[in-house]
Formats: sequence, C-alpha cells, structure tokens
Amino acid sequence: MADRGQGPEPGTPEYDWLYGKRGPAADDATQMIRPDAGQGSGQGSGSPDSTRVMPATRPAPHQPPHQPPPATRTSGSGGGSRPPRRFGRRPRFRPFRWLGLLLLLWLIFLVAVPIFAFSQISTVEAFPDAERPDEQDGTTYLVVGSDSREDLSEEQRKELGTGGASGQRTDTIMLLHVGSGPNLLMSIPRDSIVDIPGNGTQKVNAAYAFGGPKLLVRTIEQNTGIRVDHYVEIGFGGFVDVVDAVGGIEICPEKKMVDKQANLDVAKGCQEADGVTALGYARSRKTDAQYGDITRARHQREVVSEIGRKAVSPWTVINPFRYWSVNMAGARTVDVSEGTGPIALGRFAWAMTRANGENGLTCGVPIRDLAVNWDEERSQQMFERIIDDDTDGIGKDLCTPTGLSKSVTG
Repeated sequence: MADRGQGPEPGTPEYDWLYGKRGPAADDATQMIRPDAGQGSGQGSGSPDSTRVMPATRPAPHQPPHQPPPATRTSGSGGGSRPPRRFGRRPRFRPFRWLGLLLLLWLIFLVAVPIFAFSQISTVEAFPDAERPDEQDGTTYLVVGSDSREDLSEEQRKELGTGGASGQRTDTIMLLHVGSGPNLLMSIPRDSIVDIPGNGTQKVNAAYAFGGPKLLVRTIEQNTGIRVDHYVEIGFGGFVDVVDAVGGIEICPEKKMVDKQANLDVAKGCQEADGVTALGYARSRKTDAQYGDITRARHQREVVSEIGRKAVSPWTVINPFRYWSVNMAGARTVDVSEGTGPIALGRFAWAMTRANGENGLTCGVPIRDLAVNWDEERSQQMFERIIDDDTDGIGKDLCTPTGLSKSVTG
C-alpha cells in the first residue's frame, strides 16, 4: 500500500492528464520545463519534480482589425508617391453681398447728386442792411417767381408767351412757414397795396423792380413783422424745365381757360399739363374777370405744391435719369440767399409737398376787397400766428383760398 505522503508516479498513465507525457511528442497544451542549474529549491537539476507548468495565455481583448493606410497614387514606373491632387474651389455666388454693394452705391448716388446740383445754384444778396425783425421760432421762406425775360431767347419768349417787356418784376410772391404746426403757404398777390420803404404806397411787386430782392424782403418784413429766414427765387425758363423734369403735373381749372398772351388753352377739370401749359396756368389772370390776380395766386400755390409732390415721389427716386434731371433742372431754376444751404433747401422742397391738403394750409393774405387792400384786423392776426409759430391757431376764417373773409364770399 502506497504511503499517503507520496504522490503518484509521474509516468503513471492514469495521471498523464495532470503531468503530461514526457517527450517532444506530447499533445497536452502544457509542457515540462526543466529549470536551469542553480534555480531549483534545494533539488538537483535532474530531479523529475523540478518541472513547472506554463500558465495558459489569456486572449487579448477584442480590437478592431488594423486598417492599412490608403494607398497613394504612384507617378510613373518608379513607384514614387505624391500627394493627392487638389482642385481649386469654385467661387461662391453671394447675392446678398452684391445687393449690399448696389444699395451702398445707390445711396451714394442719392446723396451726391443733390450736393453737386446745389453747387450749381446761384446765390443772391437778399437781406437788407436796415433794421430787421428779431429771430423767431420756425423757419420762413420768401418764395419769388421772377418774370424777368433777360435769359430767354426770342424763340423761348414766343413759346412761353412772355412778351418782350424789359426790366423785372415778380409774378409770384409767397411766404412758406415751417414750424411746430402745419406748414403754411400764404400768397401775397402782386397787386397788394403796401408801403415800400423810400418809395411810398405802391403795388408790392414794384419793390422788386426798384431794389431787387433786398428791397422786396425789407418791404415784406416791414409790412408783416415776419422775419424772412431764406429767400428762394424761381425763373421763367427753369420753372418750365422743372415741370417737364418731373413728367408734368396735374392742374384742375374750375372752368375753361383761354389766354392767348399766356399761350393757354385748357378745358375745365383735372388734367395733365406740361411745363409750358403749367406756366401759362400759373401766370394767367385775364381768364377770371372778377378775381384776376387773386385767382392767379391760388393757381400758383396749386402748381408749386404739385411740383413739390411729384419731385419727391418714389418714381423720382427710383429712376436715376429722372432724379438727375429734376435736381439739375432745379439748380438751373433757383437762386437762393446767401446762407441757404442744402439742408435748408431740402427742407423747403419737402415742406412744399406738405403745404397743400391735410398736412398743411394754403391761403391768400387776408384782404378786405378785390382791389387787394389788406384786411388790417385779420391780416394782423394771421401775421401774429406766424411770428409766434402757432399755425395750429389759424382758423378757417383767416386762411381762405382768396384771402377774403368767408362772410364776404358767402
């Protein structure tokens, strides 16, 4: 009986599963490795018990298969490598960038044209050296339509029906007040009887003939107490050019008008008018035997307001040719007082578009009779409202189309 302290013999077949078979042909996954000399634990190197079992290796964690780098193209038969070919990127179309550039150029055009046109405008010395009214709230423009034929050729005089009169007077005299209330456009009929400094009592337009813009400004200021801040003078020929530049205007005669001297022949009712027709409509006073100069002043306000409305219409701004024509025609038409800059002139043009209708007041200076004598009480009330920049306080009895009180006209 074998001792308990001894293990089975290594060569015993039934224990081959534990110790393995000797020899290089063993099929077991383990093999006996003999320790080198001097590595035993007190046993000789030939001891059969000095074997040890190699631990089975654990499989490595699963890893994705290694991907070889992509093959590079070779050049020629030499097999040399070169980087992949890169093609240039196509330029991207950026519509918003182009649109922004066009908008910038358009804005520059809109600003540059009026500045250039303003540089072509002539200036006149309009303010007298004599004592003047004190500064007042709001801004008041004196608008004058000169009937001078000086710059007109014989052909133009015939076409416009201006005749061959020499010298110069004013067919149109208006005050435009811009302030805290509604814009006010007030006509002063050329036949108004007033005191002209140094020349006695005469028709107001004689002041221009005697002393030009300076004496006219002084006459208006002395008789009204209103301080004139800017002077704007419009000539015959330029007036026609401006109307044609805006594509014509609408006029609304209340009856058929025929005036051979003004080259005017229009039917009753609203209709389109070119520059020559509009000028005749604004100048004619013989087609109304009763009101004469008063009716002419009303037509002048109508024409000037309509020109202003067309000049600032969207089509004028959108159409570059019309925009250029309007600005340049205006430059040829207008003379302004020294100190009237582009901003003041721009405010004038804008205010003219808002003087007629719901946004403004258009009136004749208050008069008491058809001889164009001013109504002392009503006219003084009107002037004080303008001086105080209180156009809101101007009632319908003060602001009438003819200047006559409603109690007189019924």
